[in-house]
Amino acid sequence: MALRAVVFDYGRVLTGPPATIPFNNILKITGLTEERLLAPYWANRQAYDSGKLTGLQYWQKICAETGLKLTDEQINDLNDSDAWMWTTENLPILAWQQELKKKGFLTAILSNMGDHVHQRISNEFHWFSRFDLLVWSYQLGAAKPDPAIYLHTLEKLNVMPQEALFLDDKLPNIEAANALGIKGILFTDVDKLRADLVSFGLDMELPMP
Repeated sequence: MALRAVVFDYGRVLTGPPATIPFNNILKITGLTEERLLAPYWANRQAYDSGKLTGLQYWQKICAETGLKLTDEQINDLNDSDAWMWTTENLPILAWQQELKKKGFLTAILSNMGDHVHQRISNEFHWFSRFDLLVWSYQLGAAKPDPAIYLHTLEKLNVMPQEALFLDDKLPNIEAANALGIKGILFTDVDKLRADLVSFGLDMELPMP
C-alpha cells in the first residue's frame, strides 16, 4: 500500500537538541546538578504531556520532590525556560516537509507536549500552518506510546496504518507505531534518515531529505 502521509514528532525531529541557555538557566535557578534535575524532569513528563499536570503544576511537583523552596516568580521562570528550551529548529527536516507537501503527501505533527511548551512554540513558529494536522498530547489526554494517540492521528488524516510513515526520536514510540502497522523510523539525524528511507525502499516513493 503506497504511502500517503508522513507524521513527525516535534522535539528532536522537527527541532534540534534542547537549547543550552534555557537549560542552564533551569540549573541555575534550582541549584541542582543535571543528573538530579533530569530524574524528576522525565519521571513527571508523561503526566505533563498527557494533560494531567499543567506546566506550573509540573514544576511545583519537581520542586516538592527535590525539596526546593522557590518563589512563584522562580517557578514561573522554570516553566518559561522549559518552554524556551524546545525552540531550536531542525531546518533540513522542515525543508523536507515542504518538499513532501509539494509532492502531494499529507503531513502531520504528533507530539507529546505540555500546555505551556505548546503556548510558547505556537507564538514562536508560524510553520505549523504548513501541516495538515497537529496533534498535541495534552489536548487529547493521551501521550505516546498510548495507541489511542496514533489511532486518533490516522483517523483525522483519513489514512490506513500502512499508508503512514512516522518519525520519532524515542524507540518505545516507534515500537508502538509499528505494532499498529505504521511504518516507523527512529530519527537521530538527517544522514541516518536518508539511509533508513533507502533501506525501507521508500526512496522510490518519497523525495529525499
